[in-house]
Amino acid sequence: MKQLMGRWVNEWAAMGPKYLPFADAATPDLPLPRLLRLALFQVSVGMATVLLTGTLNRVMIVELRVPAWLVGLMVGLPLLFAPFRALIGFRSDTYVSALGWRRVPFIWGGTLMQWGGLAIMPFALFILSGDTTGPLWIGKAAAALSFLLVGAGLHTTQTAGLALATDLAPPESRPRVVALLYVMLLAGMVVSALAFGALLADYTQIKLIQVIQGAAVVTIVFNAIALWQQEARDPQRHLRETDQPRSFREAWRAFSSASRSVRFLVAVSLGTAAFAMQDVLLEPYGGEILKLSVGATTGLTAILAGGTLVAFAIGARSLRLGADPCRLAAMGAVVGLPAFAAVIFAAPMDLPGMFAVGAGLIGLGGGLFAVGTLTAAMDMEHGGLTGLALGAWGAAQATAAGVAVALGGALRDIVNGLANQGLLGSTLVTPATGYTIVYQLEIVLLFATLVAIGPLVRTARREPPGADARFGLAEFPG
Repeated sequence: MKQLMGRWVNEWAAMGPKYLPFADAATPDLPLPRLLRLALFQVSVGMATVLLTGTLNRVMIVELRVPAWLVGLMVGLPLLFAPFRALIGFRSDTYVSALGWRRVPFIWGGTLMQWGGLAIMPFALFILSGDTTGPLWIGKAAAALSFLLVGAGLHTTQTAGLALATDLAPPESRPRVVALLYVMLLAGMVVSALAFGALLADYTQIKLIQVIQGAAVVTIVFNAIALWQQEARDPQRHLRETDQPRSFREAWRAFSSASRSVRFLVAVSLGTAAFAMQDVLLEPYGGEILKLSVGATTGLTAILAGGTLVAFAIGARSLRLGADPCRLAAMGAVVGLPAFAAVIFAAPMDLPGMFAVGAGLIGLGGGLFAVGTLTAAMDMEHGGLTGLALGAWGAAQATAAGVAVALGGALRDIVNGLANQGLLGSTLVTPATGYTIVYQLEIVLLFATLVAIGPLVRTARREPPGADARFGLAEFPG
């Protein structure tokens, strides 16, 4: 009986890595419970992102009646901190702590900034809305400070957290770790959006205070659990690492002197912009042009997320089998070409199904591109300065996404304004013109991305450690 029970337990244990997504990212040194616990920092980042760009965006404009231009300015303030992610990564690489930590102080510092921004945010918004007797400028200043703190905190936490995951994961399991971390980020965004929507269904100012400050408490708790006993203390580390650059300028000069690094950041910026420009236009396009219902357009988010999840699974498996990360990112850009073409042609052909397929392919292509470029950044180690490469990747991605989203919305409005005045010809006097121009520009950016990333793709297949030799199309002489 004891042998039978032991066999049954072993069979159930073996089913975990086989059927649980990304369970094989775990290793003896980084078991799955510890890895899932570490990934909680991505959940807190996803929650803060949804709160800033989704929930508060709507509440500020509709319930608090804050001018839309001011809301856009506040939501865009966290973008100001994105270019500093490279500096944060470098500092976490070279930081000398009396306790022997490198990454933990930065993750915890970012957590405290997130907590502080969320703690003062609801009261700042109420003053900003004019629903008090206090001076309005105090509300503007306090709201700007709260959004800046949250943005700085999430950028700091995510940069140092990804660097810590790179430190803990062996090279052969990093692709699966990357995919798992992104799945946790997506899960945090989806669950947070549903939770915030349910809690604020019957909106009151008291509920808004409770939701935002509850998010602050959850951030502290999740990140504390994520950090617990993750990074080993090593007070003597800085004595052994004598070959590292002493300043960020020196490190950045060494990093950017390699043509591969500069080309890589250009490709990341172009590809991210290509996939992000439609972020605020996809659902309005479905409602205004294809006449889809609110429920149908909301379902596009699920389709987009589903495509992204499939991309994470495909990307993680391909990378684990030895695929080149830059080749995977290029595949994502290639998938994006028919995706945006399907979205464009869905309107004149009146095919909502084609539009849904295009949305799913956008999620698939964007997910492959993100996983591929992040894995490539993890492999760009310059004298142990993994955080610098990850920070540069994060800075390029976040900045390009923010600029692309703003440019996409502005371009649609400008083009539609010109079309409605008849300045583009009678054929283009249609509300679909502005959307179509944006989607066509995204296709152009994807071609530019392929041009930039092409020389980075290895001509020979990279074999995973311990894998048997393979021969395929990639090995034929070209």
